[in-house]
Amino acid sequence: MRNFRVPLLITTPIYYANAAPHLGSAYTTIAADVLARHWRNQKRRVFSLTGTDEHGQKVADAAKQAGVDPQAFVDQQAKVFKTAFQGLNVGFDRFIRTTEPDHLKGVEFFLNQLKKAQTPKKRPAIYKGIYQGWYCQGCEKFLTEKELVEGKCPLHQTAPQYLTEENYFFRLSDYLPQIRKAISQNKLKIFPSTARQETLGYFKQGVQDFSISRQKVDWGVPLPFDKRQTAYVWVDALPNYLTGVGYGQGRRYRNWWRGEVVHFMARDILKFHAIYWPALLLAVGEPMPYTIVAHGFFTVEGKKMSKSLGNVILPKEAIAKFGVDGTRYLLLSACPFGQDGDLSMVRFLEKYNADLANGLGNLASRTTNMLERYLVGRVSLGQPPKPLLRANQHIENFDFFRALQEIWKTITWANQAIDKVQPWELAKKQDKTSQAKLKKFLSELAAQLLEIAKAIKPFMPEAGKRIEASLHAESIKKIPPLFIRAV
Repeated sequence: MRNFRVPLLITTPIYYANAAPHLGSAYTTIAADVLARHWRNQKRRVFSLTGTDEHGQKVADAAKQAGVDPQAFVDQQAKVFKTAFQGLNVGFDRFIRTTEPDHLKGVEFFLNQLKKAQTPKKRPAIYKGIYQGWYCQGCEKFLTEKELVEGKCPLHQTAPQYLTEENYFFRLSDYLPQIRKAISQNKLKIFPSTARQETLGYFKQGVQDFSISRQKVDWGVPLPFDKRQTAYVWVDALPNYLTGVGYGQGRRYRNWWRGEVVHFMARDILKFHAIYWPALLLAVGEPMPYTIVAHGFFTVEGKKMSKSLGNVILPKEAIAKFGVDGTRYLLLSACPFGQDGDLSMVRFLEKYNADLANGLGNLASRTTNMLERYLVGRVSLGQPPKPLLRANQHIENFDFFRALQEIWKTITWANQAIDKVQPWELAKKQDKTSQAKLKKFLSELAAQLLEIAKAIKPFMPEAGKRIEASLHAESIKKIPPLFIRAV
């Protein structure tokens, strides 16, 4: 059983700083923000962490192409990401950068702990060896022959480099039985079930020890025990979940890491988070994360949205057309969380007008207008006819799509109830029975709208606040349109 009294650390992956964020990275970050807002509304202690991954050859090459120093390049890129997420009304507690001094200090401490570690088989966790194989710079990861499709990286559709390097390796193989057992027994939870099965499938395919260093990469963190080597970018990046809450600076990080931890990510980095990261944590004596939540890919015309492929849709494009709340809603309602979905601005337009302008916006305007006209803006709220407890449960189970479906069923019901009851006809009648029916209906309708406002606040913070403020006012006035019909 989950103990909701314990503090909750919610993380997104840290995003490569080689290009601007797109709607794919916005999707992950908004989902994490929805969960954080939901639990904060329940008065739970929450720490929300996001940021940028600023080391590695890919970033260094992007800086070179831009004609600037790598540090100057990532300084600018970090501002771009931070501004984009703030523009999406994401309320993170920390935006971490892997070039920040406290992260570098924490990573150095982490690497030294790895160097001292002994595996369950009483062998050194770190050893030196020769790596020979394929490396995709777009993914910043090593690939096996089985993973290549027609000799190319299946994600970036480019031919990887064949490398031969003397590196330090992490003895992952000694930790695999413990990690597989934790996943099988749901001590390390992976959502959705398809992602869990995918992770268990990796063990059947065979998971090998992996390199924790690179020999010929200058833009990164030098190994503290061998300055000739640079930490492999993933081994620099993954500890941000610890350093972001104070790892390497005493015990205060445990206030969050020893509570409940939820990692959000896209499915393409599942292996790193569900196998490599737990093993590294075990090696340095830290508990594994509580939950890993992996969503599917967004595609544009059937291809995964990717900065490398150049087929991205920028958040600012969606915000310009649909607003911040509209963009947040459209992304999380685009497809069931965990499944792949195809983005279409035409489909967004149709859904925005149907669900927001004609659905929620229409309900809020009609309800507050009738409260102002027929009850002089004064009403004692009744009980909502359709409580939205299931929507809350879906959020807590990371099923944001179904949560929104539950909310929109109620919005549709409320709009249909208005059309069926026709309060404007009751208002014309002066008899006590009609007036009593009118007052009771509007009281319950107002209560239902307030319930809807509370339910949508994690998804659409501003719309939820505006409805709540109106219904809590001493004299209720008609709400101006929440969503203007888009064309």
